[in-house]
Amino acid sequence: MPSTSTRPKTACLVTFGCQMNKADSERMAGALCHLGYRIVEETDSADLVLFNTCTIRDNAEQKVYSYLGQQVRRKRRNPEITLVLAGCVAQQEGERLLRRVPELDLVMGPQHVNRLADLLERVAEGEQVVATEPIEIFEDITKPRRDSAVTAWVNIIYGCNEGCTYCIVPSVRGREQSRTPEAICQEIWQLGEQGYKEVTLLGQNIDAYGRDIGTNLAALLRSIHSAPGIERIRFATSHPRYFSDELIATCAELPKVCEHFHIPFQSGDNEVLRRMARGYTHQSYRAIIDKIREQMPDAAISADLIVGFPGESEEQFLGTLDLVEAIGFDALNTAAYSPRPGTAAARWSGQLDDDTKQDRLQRVNRLVAAVAQSRSQRYLGRKEQVLIEQASPRDPEQVVGRTRTNRLVYCKGAIDALRGQLVDVRIDEARAFSLSGQLV
Repeated sequence: MPSTSTRPKTACLVTFGCQMNKADSERMAGALCHLGYRIVEETDSADLVLFNTCTIRDNAEQKVYSYLGQQVRRKRRNPEITLVLAGCVAQQEGERLLRRVPELDLVMGPQHVNRLADLLERVAEGEQVVATEPIEIFEDITKPRRDSAVTAWVNIIYGCNEGCTYCIVPSVRGREQSRTPEAICQEIWQLGEQGYKEVTLLGQNIDAYGRDIGTNLAALLRSIHSAPGIERIRFATSHPRYFSDELIATCAELPKVCEHFHIPFQSGDNEVLRRMARGYTHQSYRAIIDKIREQMPDAAISADLIVGFPGESEEQFLGTLDLVEAIGFDALNTAAYSPRPGTAAARWSGQLDDDTKQDRLQRVNRLVAAVAQSRSQRYLGRKEQVLIEQASPRDPEQVVGRTRTNRLVYCKGAIDALRGQLVDVRIDEARAFSLSGQLV
């Protein structure tokens, strides 16, 4: 907690994992600012270090422990440092973390993000706190400290009720809890008043929004579409089981909803999908994409896929390659299967060796890059509307923004004049995952 010293205490947040984690970190940074902390970039100069963790794959989890070890050594030299482990690793491990890393002051799961200030009060009173019990997530009165002044994350549903056999998310993020449309609309109207131009609605399974409170995502999109100042609306992450005809028609109807949809498919083989407990077939997945492109021909489709799932044969893997090529994805997040504690698939026989998994990962990545390069060619010579977000990290004379289809675009310009502006850019260079052009 901040002291009576004239120097404000400093805090550094290190975020691993998905967009949900990034949004959680923004809310926790807001809470820390409200407590009087100054947010800094360097962990080694911070009075409070918070790691917001991801456990969806083993390498992400191991990276957390590596970073944490460096701060433990600092704390042994300076016991006044406060160490916080938040997020999915914290929820998964709970009190076991204190036995493994007794220097931790606070261990807190994702459902407790909005309670950070109260939990730090207990730490200040000398308590070592573990907050991982399931709770009803309440609305947060603390404003997030957002990383962007142009685009904003807006959580609309927490948790996940699905039972995918490889996934640890339901056990670490809890059951689905939808925010009320009224609370979401209030937040988005405020963002418009503050000058934000784009919002991305977030949920682990966003298309399931509202089924616990008697509404749905299509209705919410219609409600927020009139928010003054908001020019673009996105949402992620979708599940093919819930990507309905009504949702597709609503997205095509509403001009502010961007033509980019992130719909994980995970495998192109029906038997693998059945053992994953995904609840759809590759044929039904293809039908969803066909419907999207019938109504929004230029729509960009991105997805997640897993190779090397237990028992996956070479023939089944080739089915995934076939789907990648047939759909023509604009981008794909690819991963080799990683057994997660407590999941059904981690206990199965038929685990593939690392060499096989890495071979398949490299093969699919080569195809992904080739398909994305091909998809990018459609932009050449076109005039694209781009929302400018920041200066290019590679060239200070360039700015970078995104098309409605979520392609990164680089062009010459001054960020002070262009940040937050919707500009037209003539595309003259197309790479696999980004474009370059000239301001029109």
